[in-house]
Amino acid sequence: MIRVLQMIGALEMGGSQALVMNLYRHMDRERIQFDFVLDHPDRDDYAAEVKELGGRIYTMPGFHGNVGEVRRSWSSFFKEHPEYRILHSHVRSYASLYLPVARRNGLKTIIHSHSTSNGSGLSSLVKMALQYPLRYQADVLMSCTREAGVWLYGEKACRGENFILLKNGVDTARFAFNEEARRRYRKELGAEDRLVIGHVGRFHEAKNHGFLLDCFAALRKLRPDALLLLVGDGELRPDIERKIKELGLEASVLLPGNRSDVAELMWAMDVLAFPSKWEGLPVTVVEAQAAGLPCLISDRITREVDISPLVRRLAIDEPEHWAEELVKPLPRMDVRENIVRAGYDINDSVNRLSRLYEKLYREANT
Repeated sequence: MIRVLQMIGALEMGGSQALVMNLYRHMDRERIQFDFVLDHPDRDDYAAEVKELGGRIYTMPGFHGNVGEVRRSWSSFFKEHPEYRILHSHVRSYASLYLPVARRNGLKTIIHSHSTSNGSGLSSLVKMALQYPLRYQADVLMSCTREAGVWLYGEKACRGENFILLKNGVDTARFAFNEEARRRYRKELGAEDRLVIGHVGRFHEAKNHGFLLDCFAALRKLRPDALLLLVGDGELRPDIERKIKELGLEASVLLPGNRSDVAELMWAMDVLAFPSKWEGLPVTVVEAQAAGLPCLISDRITREVDISPLVRRLAIDEPEHWAEELVKPLPRMDVRENIVRAGYDINDSVNRLSRLYEKLYREANT
């Protein structure tokens, strides 16, 4: 069995974590097993499932200027765990500190780009400086989209033989629309005859929840019965709760937190609103299409997610404009074949990644 070390940072219900867990669930675990390294062990939504699937979880120090500590900790880890021959890092911000350590200990390394921005402020500049060497350090440069690859590695590196595009595959069968479950969930939500606007994502600057709340406040003037369902959690939750109160929306916004029944919640929704400021390739939008759910998304999101007619785009400008579009009735439709043809079925992603891991494992042991 090949044990692949996944540096994921946290096991919370975020975008990159959702992808890795999708891959993990569908991997042939008699051939390839995932183990996880965290620097935020308190964010552990998936921890119980990882252990149930046979994975191990390790904790390493996070980076806050402690260059020496990070390098020493990783060096000690690899000496204590010579069984690992592959490191797949989904953390990019300070991976340049430990990828060379992994390579010196004989591991093959993969760096994986899941985004197109570091945000703003001084911390983003520090991250950019730390990330620049990655294009020269890793054996494999992986990305969810070409845009996310060029952003992290540069155009020249993305023309190299070691650049791999791995699409964010989803379990299309799991998300296949179920009318009976829709009725049951809408009843539980108290939304049987209401317009349900949904969003699934971490409460983070990139997701633009504040703007979404402004849109919903404008929408309520058109549809007073509307309900907003914000699935997820994160560091900005207190800010979001405060804004909900300021806008007087407490009775019409639901915050169910992180949920494992995202498919069912999507079946209960009437439209997905996704006004992100930036993304790599949002798995949520692919899952929503697999669920037959109409999607109104930001024009800043890569066009590679436009897999079906269910997706409409809009600039992040006037909340009133979004409100007008969100109340337009659009039918659900089964577009799972579109998703499979576009290469976003989880089985395609798993097969490609499995072959890569096996190739790297052979190379590491020759």
